[in-house]
Amino acid sequence: MTSDTRRRLFAELLGACLLAATVIGSGILAVQVSAGNDGVALLGNTLATAAILYVLVSTLGPVSGAHFNPAVTLVMMLRGETRMADAALYIPLQIAGCVLGAILAHAMFGLPLIQEGAADRSGAGRLIGEGAATFALVFAILGAIRHRPNDVPAIVALVITAGYWWTSSTSFANPAITIARAMTDSFAGIRPADAPGFIVAQLAGAAIAWLTGGWLFGRKAA
Repeated sequence: MTSDTRRRLFAELLGACLLAATVIGSGILAVQVSAGNDGVALLGNTLATAAILYVLVSTLGPVSGAHFNPAVTLVMMLRGETRMADAALYIPLQIAGCVLGAILAHAMFGLPLIQEGAADRSGAGRLIGEGAATFALVFAILGAIRHRPNDVPAIVALVITAGYWWTSSTSFANPAITIARAMTDSFAGIRPADAPGFIVAQLAGAAIAWLTGGWLFGRKAA
């Protein structure tokens, strides 16, 4: 394994870890300071997630592509922009990074390191929301790569910010982070029983975005 490969793999692990830690940690703190106002808590959770996404995509994008998300990696593999061998390594590291991020968030707030999510996110409406959220994320990434490559960090941050508020599921849009959020009994959590449906919906949304984006945008500009 070359040093460049090791850097790319570590970037995916680290980025996924910091993303999950931010999503879960900001959810924990938001509940503590919002005095029971779920809207305020969601706003705090949204702003922290958007901010860390901008930072991580800006800093780690040149290293690994800054996927941090199996759905994104699979689409990039289907487009021929990520090698299958790399995708096979990226995805487990993204999952491991998100799980480590959940553990880190719990450790920071003095909570049990491994928990079971209790937030009920069942129902067809939320599954449709997850499919729509992931479609929007992947579609936006493909369009940005083609037409506004320098704006990818901002576009990713903005589409997730919007997704927190326009989708019924609050836009997980990431199978790896869904697994991590099933391991936290916090504002950002999800019941383990609801997680598989979310993941299927996310992959379906990503697949539709791959087809739609490929037709509209073609391959990235040279």
